[in-house]
Amino acid sequence: MSENKPLHAEAQVLLVQQHQINTAGSHLGEVSATLAQLRSEQDADDQLLEQLLLGANALVANGQHALSYAGSICVDALLEDAAMQPSQAVSPLGLLDSANLPSDGGWDTYLQTIDDYAVRNNVHFDEDPFKRLMSDKQRIALEKRIKDEFTLKGANCDKYDYMIAGTCGLIGGLVDILFVGLPGQGSLGRLADSTTDKLVEKFAQLNGWKEPRNPEHSTASAIGFLEKEFKVNYDHRHGADVGGAFKMSTRNHHVKSLGHSPDLVGLFFSLLNQFTNTASFVADGKLITIDSENFELKGSNFVAKIFAGFVNWLGHLFSDMAGSSGTQSSGGRGTGIPIPFYSLLQFINVGEFGQHRQTLGTIAVRVFEQGYDMRHGIALSIPVLITELLTRIMWSVKQAFFHEKPLLQCTPVASDPELRRMLMIAHGSLCLVDAADAGIRSGGEIVQFMLRSNLIAWARFGTLALKEMKAWYAQGALDVDSVDRYLESEYRRLLS
Repeated sequence: MSENKPLHAEAQVLLVQQHQINTAGSHLGEVSATLAQLRSEQDADDQLLEQLLLGANALVANGQHALSYAGSICVDALLEDAAMQPSQAVSPLGLLDSANLPSDGGWDTYLQTIDDYAVRNNVHFDEDPFKRLMSDKQRIALEKRIKDEFTLKGANCDKYDYMIAGTCGLIGGLVDILFVGLPGQGSLGRLADSTTDKLVEKFAQLNGWKEPRNPEHSTASAIGFLEKEFKVNYDHRHGADVGGAFKMSTRNHHVKSLGHSPDLVGLFFSLLNQFTNTASFVADGKLITIDSENFELKGSNFVAKIFAGFVNWLGHLFSDMAGSSGTQSSGGRGTGIPIPFYSLLQFINVGEFGQHRQTLGTIAVRVFEQGYDMRHGIALSIPVLITELLTRIMWSVKQAFFHEKPLLQCTPVASDPELRRMLMIAHGSLCLVDAADAGIRSGGEIVQFMLRSNLIAWARFGTLALKEMKAWYAQGALDVDSVDRYLESEYRRLLS
């Protein structure tokens, strides 16, 4: 049996079925020709019979005395004339070959039957079977449709697209400069802090916390309640707690402990630490794991323990999100949990920055100590969101009123080449404004520069730039995602 590539087996089945249809058509032509030949000979026989009958009638009309002589002459003449006309032999028709699915077999058995039929009838599978299934006209139409609908295209932006994108990025940059600023100081920063406090209180209420009589200490009370309810074994706060293996304080233990990271990395290490009674930290660009106190997860089986570990991780993150209960009681802001994946910056233990020639990982920890946590990340994401929404809205408006496209074609899908390019330009403009502001206000001091930088904007710009470079490199290639969406829609249409 021949080795079939994906989908080629189905194409080979279609080739065999096409061969069967063509063979059946040829046999139908032979049957028609044979029937025509038989009909012609039957007509000749009918004419001969009619002449014989006419001759017989004439003999009867002339009388019985001339029957023997004239009749014999007439019959002999007609038979001699018929014998002189050659009759064509009818070729026998053969049986059609078949490749049917055996009643006790499956797809593989049917493919074996297909291969056997191909060998018997000289059906070759050497070249692309899909090309042989289509006519030249069909193939040209398919290639044109694939090129128009299912290939990655480069952006064809005009000057107005670039102007719109740059303006949207400039607006986002101004919002970042005027309303974000340093952690906890701008209006958006204070809004993010207060929103986080309310979110922590709401989560505590869902877990049975009751508001205190003094509303000024409600957030501190909620944090204290969550700290008691969701204890973990990796909540070390000082260098002495880890046996002096590395330096750590209450201001940076959330970023050094990987279990405090609000992302998949944090979830993995939190579950690992809870199951193995260990604690994982990052120090000097290295992963350090130490033994912790015995900690037993609730649950009677493995799945229940996994769920309990996840709940512990999530609840403990909420208890640290708005700072500790002590800093909230004293009116301070405290340090919350890091921005998702921010802890991984500590592994970039390269470079020599600042007066003390510190590495990038060390600088990242110092920036976190001054309030660059997830609350500040929420504030940083607002200018990025404004830039994103403005760009998409303006693209839709331009498509509807300038290009006069139907509204259904004005949906701002990121896969559109022009919109993808505009989003990259917009977020690039935001990053340029952010970098210029941070550079001027920081005076060249690396910690202040990073404190004033919008890492969320840079991360978004980086993903868009990589996507644009990938699209530029793959321009003209098949867009697999578009093909999948089309096949999915066709599948649903057929089902409905």
